[in-house]
Amino acid sequence: MASEALSSGFESRAQAPLPEGATPVIAQYLEIKAANSDCLLFYRMGDFYELFFEDAEIASRALGIALTKRGKHQGEDIPMCGVPVRAADDYLQRLIAQGHRVAVCEQLEDPAEARKRGAKAVVRRDVVRLVTPGTLTEESLLDARAHNFLTALFRGAREEGGEQMLALASLDISTGELIAASVKAGDLPGELARLKPGEVLVGDDTVGDSEIRKWIGEAGAALTPCPRAHFDSLRGERALKQRLGVATLDAYGEFSRAELAALGGLLTYVEITQVGKAPLLRPPRKESAGSLLVIDAATRANLELVRSNQGSRAGSLLAAIDRTVTAAGARELASRLGSPLTDVAILNARLDATAYLADEPRLRQTLREELKVAPDLARALARLALGRGGPRDLGAVSAAIGSAHALAASLARAGSGLGLPTELASIASRLEASPARIEQALSTALAESLPVNARDGGFIREGASGDLDEQRQLRDGSRQVIAGLQATYAEATGIKSLKVRHNNVLGYFVEATATNAGLLSKPPHAETFVHRQTLANVMRFSTRELAELEARITQAADRALALELEYFGRLCDGVLAEQRLLAEASAALAELDHYAGLAELAVEQSYVRPRIDTSLVFAVEEGRHPMVEQNLRRGDGASFVGNDCTLGDGGGATRILVVTGPNMAGKSTFLRQNALIVVLAQSGSFVPAKSAALGIVDRLFSRVGAADDLARGRSTFMVEMVETAAILNQASARSFVVLDEIGRGTATFDGLSIAWATLEYLHEVNRSRVLFATHYHELTALADKLPHAANATVGVKEWRDEIVFLYRVVQGTADRSYGIHVAKLAGLPTEVLTRANEVLSALEKADGRPKPSELADDLPLFRAAKGAAEPRRSRSSLIEQALSGLSPDAMTPKEALDALYRLKAMLASEP
Repeated sequence: MASEALSSGFESRAQAPLPEGATPVIAQYLEIKAANSDCLLFYRMGDFYELFFEDAEIASRALGIALTKRGKHQGEDIPMCGVPVRAADDYLQRLIAQGHRVAVCEQLEDPAEARKRGAKAVVRRDVVRLVTPGTLTEESLLDARAHNFLTALFRGAREEGGEQMLALASLDISTGELIAASVKAGDLPGELARLKPGEVLVGDDTVGDSEIRKWIGEAGAALTPCPRAHFDSLRGERALKQRLGVATLDAYGEFSRAELAALGGLLTYVEITQVGKAPLLRPPRKESAGSLLVIDAATRANLELVRSNQGSRAGSLLAAIDRTVTAAGARELASRLGSPLTDVAILNARLDATAYLADEPRLRQTLREELKVAPDLARALARLALGRGGPRDLGAVSAAIGSAHALAASLARAGSGLGLPTELASIASRLEASPARIEQALSTALAESLPVNARDGGFIREGASGDLDEQRQLRDGSRQVIAGLQATYAEATGIKSLKVRHNNVLGYFVEATATNAGLLSKPPHAETFVHRQTLANVMRFSTRELAELEARITQAADRALALELEYFGRLCDGVLAEQRLLAEASAALAELDHYAGLAELAVEQSYVRPRIDTSLVFAVEEGRHPMVEQNLRRGDGASFVGNDCTLGDGGGATRILVVTGPNMAGKSTFLRQNALIVVLAQSGSFVPAKSAALGIVDRLFSRVGAADDLARGRSTFMVEMVETAAILNQASARSFVVLDEIGRGTATFDGLSIAWATLEYLHEVNRSRVLFATHYHELTALADKLPHAANATVGVKEWRDEIVFLYRVVQGTADRSYGIHVAKLAGLPTEVLTRANEVLSALEKADGRPKPSELADDLPLFRAAKGAAEPRRSRSSLIEQALSGLSPDAMTPKEALDALYRLKAMLASEP
C-alpha cells in the first residue's frame, strides 16, 4: 500500500541528507522509491522512464528488455533499464497484466529551471499517479466493452442467525460508475464473479482470511491490503457527501455503516493512487438485498454468461446477444446481463422500451446509425477529470453532445403522437439536457485534426484566439525570414549550395560543403560566420542574425504552446463544470444503444417478449438455446429444434421435471437453455422462444458438468457434492434449479442413492422449480410417485442398428441410454464396441447385479488382436452380398424358401 505521503510532494523531502555515496539523482530516486516500496518506479528522465536496482531487474525480465548499468552505488554497479515515454502505455499494460503495480514519477519542472538553482541541482520529480489493475483509465490499457471495477471489501456485523455479512463498494474509475451492496459471506464468490473487479481492497485485519483470499483469486482480481483505519464509516460518508456536493445521502438510498466503511476505504485509496486528483463520480447506486437475481460463481461459469468455458468472450451468452454499436452500450449490456433484476415493474418498463424499438424498424435503424458515430463520452470525461485527457477527449465530448441532441430529436419525432415508453422518454430527456453551450464552445475552439497530447499543440482552431494567432504567425513567418537569409548569404558569399539548417544541438546554422567552407573562414566573411562544427563533408557556422532569429522563434513557439495549454485548461474546466449533465447524457447514450441492440436481436433472431409476474410459473413454448442455435446457423444452416417446458404453480402443478434420454440427445442443452431464458428475461431482454411466461426467480442454480479442484484437494465428485449442497441449503420455492446427472462420479448404487435423496429433498423441502436430468432410470419411478414431479425424455429413433437423435423433449421415460451407440459415433475401435455389447448383455441378464468376480468368470477374456475379428466381418459381408442379390418381388415362393435355406446355411457355417 502506498504511503499517504505521496501527496506531500518532493519539496517536503528536499532537505533530507543524501544516502552515503549516492549521486543527487540516485538519492532523489531512492527517496521517492522508499515512499512507494510496493511499486515499480517509472522515473522520468527526458524522453524515457528509467528503472533502477531491483526494479530494473524485475522489469527487464517481465518486459523482455535489455538490462544495463549506470554508475555505481556503494561500490556496486547500478542495474538500469528504461522504456520510451511515447510507448509507456504498452509496457504498463504488460506489467499490470503480470500483477505489478507501477508508480509514475514525472519531472515537475523544466531542466533549465533546475540549472538556475545551481550546476548540481536535480530536476524536481514526484509521483503523480499509481497505476494498479483497478485504477486504469487509458484506452490502450482497458477493454472498451467491459467495466474495470475497483472494489473495496469490508467485513460487517453478523446477522442474527450467525451469517457473516460483507459490504462491497465498487468504482469504475474510467467511467465514474459507483455501486454499494452487502452480501452474505457465502455469496461473495458469486458477487465477485458478477462484478469481475480488476482489484479488490481489503483491510489489513481481513487480508489474512484464507477463504476471502481464495475467492478473490478465483475471481481473477488483484488483492491489495490497506490500513484498517481507511475503512471508516464516518470518513466514507463525509467523503461521499463532499464529492457529490450534498448535505445528505438520503436521495441515493439507505447505506449501512459497513457499506459506508467500504466506501471510505475505496475513496481513500483512489485519493492516494491519483495523488489528490478527483475522478469523475456518478451518484452511487445502492443494490438492496433481494433486488437482483442471485447467481453463484459455479452457475455463471456453467451457463457461460459472459465468458465461455475456454475463457474468452466468444461463445458466451453475451457474445450471442450483443448487437450494440458503441463501447458504452456494450458495457451496459454486460452489466445488465450479469445483474438480472427481480423487480417486475422495472423489468416490464425495460421490455416496453425494447418492444417499442422492435416494432419501429425505421426509428431503430436511424438511432443505430446515429449511435455509431457517438464517442465514448464516459471515459473521455473520466480522463479529463483526472488530468489525463487530451484534445481528442475534448473532441469526443463535443461530438457526443452533438450525437445526444440528434438522438433526442429522433426520439422526440417518434413520440410526438402516442408518446414514448417510460425508459425511452427518460433517455430522451437526459440526452436533450446535455449542455449545448459546451458543444458550441468546443466546436468553435477545436481544430479539425486533433493530437493525442495537448503538449503537441496545434489543436486550437485558427481565429479562436487573437493572441495565439499572433504568436503562431511570428513562429511560422520566421520560415520565410530564414529562406530570405539563406538567399542573402548565398549571394554575398557566392556559394549557391549554402543552406540554413536546424537541429536540437546547434539550433539554426549555416552549412557549406568542405570545398566552399574555406571562403566563410576568410575575410571579409570571417566576422559574419563563426565556425561551430566540422563533419566529413560539410562545415557548419553560426551568425548573429540566426541567433537572434532563433531566440524570437523559440519564444514565439513557447508562447504559442503556453497559450494553447491555457486555452485547453479553460475548455476542460468548462466541461467539468457540467460533468453531472454530461455523465447523465453518457448513461443515456449507453442505455439507448443497449435497448436498440436488444430490439435488433429480437427481430433478427425471432425472440419473443416474456410475460413476467410474481407467480411461480415457468412456461416456455418452443424454447431455444441462443448460442447453440446461432452456431448451427453459422455452420451448416441447420434449424434448432425448439422444446416446451412447463413448471407451474397451483395445487397439482409440476415443479420438477425428470429428464432421461441418450447421451448427445440434447438433455444438457435443454436444461441450460431454460436457465438462460430466466437470465435473459430478468435482465430485460426478449427470449428465444415462441412464447414465454415467467414468475420472478430469486436464485438461479445450474450444476451441469464439473471438474476437479486439485489445488484444494477436491475430486470431481467432491466438487459436484459441494455445489449440490449449496443448492439444497439455499434454494427456495422461488428458485430455479438445473441439475445434470447428480451422483455420476461414484459407485452406481451410491450415486443413485444420492440422486434419489436429492430429488426427494428438492420436492419436499426446497419446493423449487427444477429440471433434473439423469441416466438413473430408476428415478423415473420416483418421479411417477411424487405428486409435483413428472417425467420427460429426449426422443430418438433406431434405424439399421443406428440411432437418430430427434432433439425433441416429450413426456415419458427412456428405457435405454444408448451409450454404446454414442461410443460408436465417437470412433471407439470395433473390438471395444463388440466387447462392450457382450458385457452389457451379461449385465442385463443378471439384472445388473452380478459380483465382479462372477462377471469376470462368466465372460471370455477380451480378444485384443484385431485379426481375431476380421474373419467374422468378412463372412458377414458374404451374407450381406447374398441378400443384396435377392429380388423378393421377382421370386416365387419356392425360390424365396430356397434362398432362405441358403442364407441360414451360410450363417450356421460361422464358428
